[in-house]
Formats: sequence, structure tokens, C-alpha cells
Amino acid sequence: MQATICRWIGLLLLATSATAQVPARLPETLPVAELLRSGPMNGYATQREVVVWLQTRAPAQVQLLYREEGQPEDSARITPPYFAGPETDYTVHISIPYLEPGRRYVYDVVLNDTILTLPYQPRFQTQPLWQWRTDPPTFTVAAASCFYVNDAPYDRPGRPYGGDFQILTHLTRLKPDVMIWLGDNTYLREADFGSPPMMSYRYAHTRSHPLLQELLATTHHYAIWDDHDYGPNNADRSYTLKGVALRLFQQYWANPSYGLPGTPGVFTQFTWGDVDFFLLDDRFYRSPNDAPNDSTKTMWGEAQLQWLIDALTYSNAPFKIIANGNQILNRFTRFESVAAHFPRDYERLLREIMRRRIAGVVFLSGDRHHTELMRYQPDNFYPLYEITASPLTAGPSNLTEENPLRIEGTLLQERNVVLLTFSGPRTDRVLTITAYDAQGQERWRYTIRAQELRPPQP
Repeated sequence: MQATICRWIGLLLLATSATAQVPARLPETLPVAELLRSGPMNGYATQREVVVWLQTRAPAQVQLLYREEGQPEDSARITPPYFAGPETDYTVHISIPYLEPGRRYVYDVVLNDTILTLPYQPRFQTQPLWQWRTDPPTFTVAAASCFYVNDAPYDRPGRPYGGDFQILTHLTRLKPDVMIWLGDNTYLREADFGSPPMMSYRYAHTRSHPLLQELLATTHHYAIWDDHDYGPNNADRSYTLKGVALRLFQQYWANPSYGLPGTPGVFTQFTWGDVDFFLLDDRFYRSPNDAPNDSTKTMWGEAQLQWLIDALTYSNAPFKIIANGNQILNRFTRFESVAAHFPRDYERLLREIMRRRIAGVVFLSGDRHHTELMRYQPDNFYPLYEITASPLTAGPSNLTEENPLRIEGTLLQERNVVLLTFSGPRTDRVLTITAYDAQGQERWRYTIRAQELRPPQP
């Protein structure tokens, strides 16, 4: 194996990379076997490019050795070297372009010219080039929020708030193609959110949970944030370290983009198969929850909201999934919600969806420490659904609010994860929503056809 890696290193003398920066000589650090702290984690994937993230414990040269699944070892290729250093919290984002569509690859992590042996096989995939050729692919997206990892010296006294971490192992066995983290993906503590180094510590501590690592390395991950991975509880645009929070989010996740030119934030959009996903930022531009409930109060800010409306209008996807940290449709709650506490944004978004006759909208949210499926029927329009998926490992809520929008049998007040499977021919796509508990047992299932989410004929 050492001879193989040396051969690939020799080939790298001919390779160039605009993004890789490697010092002339790496300093002596930890033994290679102890260098990897977290990851690898598969980030975004297109039909011809994949990005992989990882974090080391000390300065290191990082490469990936990859080959198409089922192909011999001598067909492997190696990435140019990247350098994990303190300026990025020892994280790297490795881009692997010029891949072929619809392929699955296995890969190994190479640190300081040594191939690591991991207890699982990292894998990534490229999306199929199905357009103008076949029906769209069947694929599955996991959705979850509220990932709390205990850290006793800095947790609140009493019973540990995090638990049922075996849910990560069960989720890995379900083999989702994609996972969307819906916020509260880590929990900044009182000892953290006033200090940039301690915020960084919290992100790194959460990401390194042992049972998380195989899931990171075998599924493609996208994320938004909510208050706890942004700042203090119920934090808003007044949080003075929000710029630090944004930088950390960008270091620890590998989304395709973050905000727009001149409009920073974590909001973005990606497509998987024939489905468009719109990931929103519910914190960076948010008015305080207790601000006057007038026309200036906003959760998303003017620029982000206009972007969302325009992007929905442009999309031809049969399902348009709008992911937000807070619930959107629930106006019957005293907790954070767009409809209940930011009516201007809520009314404008729904008004434009109906006025522009945008088909296929489904909302996806986290935050609430329970899971439920809601259905809202506007006048003279198709039903709007919202899937709330929470919590993954944080403490479940035992508060039961009356919610007339909740579909009977879908309330889960325990740790869980929700899977969204998209299937069927191009002309009759189907979304199947399945909720699993911490033991990996199916708790409920619900099916929505894209044909049901079309505006009535004028």
C-alpha cells in the first residue's frame, strides 16, 4: 500500500490546483493514526463534482484516494494535497471535479502521505444525468434537527440532555442519499456563545461524536441553522458575534453556497434528482421576537424573502421543499413560528405562492423537539404540508399544544428522524414521508403525490 501511495504522490507533481495550499514542509505533529478528528463528511454533490470535508487535530497534509465502486485498486485517483491549519480550525473542503454522472465511489483519507484505516468504508456518489434520457431517480433524504452532544463540565446540572445516540447508527443503516440538518445541529452553551474560540470548540466537540462518523462518510450532508448553532437561545440579528457564527458554519458545513453577493447568510438552494430544495436562514436578518408586530418585523429579511419567491417562481420541480429552522404554517403556538410571530413574511410568501400559481410546495422545519405533519388548506388552492422533524438526540418535549393543522397520528414526542423518499415516473412523482424512532422502528408513514400539489385551473 505504501508503494501505491508513493506512485500517486509522484503523479501529483504534474497536478495543479488553484485552491490547494501546501507548505514546503509540514511540522512534526501527532502520530498519523491520531490526526483525524472528525469526518470525512460528504458535502454537496452535483452530476460531476463532489466536496468532502474533514477536520484534523493538528497541521496536516490531506488528500483523498478514490475509485469507482467495484473497480480495481489500480484504477484509483488521488486529489491534490490540501493543508489543514489553524486558520480554518484544521478543517478542509476538498473538491473532486470531473467525475462521471450517476456513479458511486469508495475513497480513503490520506494524511501526511499515509492512508488511514477506518472502521467503515467512506463512499460518495454523483447525481445521475437523467434529464432528456430517463425518468428521474428514486432517492431518499433524511431530515432532522436538535443534535445535542453532552459535555458535562459545561452542561446545565441534572440529567444529561442528550441521549439515544444509537439513532445515528440506525439512520446510517437506512442509507439515505442525502441528509438535511434543520438547525440546532450543535448547541452553544453559556460558556461558549460569548467567545469565538469557545464557539469553535463547541462545533468541533459536537462534530467528533464517534457514532456520527460513519453517517458523515456515507451520506451527502446539507445544513441550515437555528438559534442554538447560531448564538444564544432565540438569538436574532442583534447578536454581535453573528459574523463569527457564519464563518464557523461555513467552515463546518459544505453547502454549495452561502447567501448572495451583498446578502450574507446560510440560505442556499440545491437540486437532487428532480426536486429543488430551498434552505433558509431564520436568524441572520431576524427581528427580535418581542419587536412590535408591524410591517417592519421580519424573520428572513427583504432580500432573502425576495430571492425565495423568485427562485420558487423559476423552479419547474414537481416538489419544491422549503426548509426553515422554525415552523412556518403553525399559527397556533406560543413558541417561535413564522405564522404566529412574523405574519408579514408569512402572508407575503403564501400570497405570492398562490398569486404566481407555484406548484409543489412542501415546508420542512425543525426546532420544536417533537415531530408532526401539518396540512393547511388555503381557499381555492392546493393543500400546503409542513413536516417538522425534531429532536434527533436533544431532549424531547412533553408539551402538547392543540394544533388543528396536525394530521392525526403524526405527533412524535421522542427522539426520531424523518425520511423523505421521492419516487415514481416523471409524470407522477410521489413523496413518501416516514418517521423512525431512536431504535430504528417505523412509527408512521404518509404519502403525497405531486399531482395533488397543483393549483386549480383558473
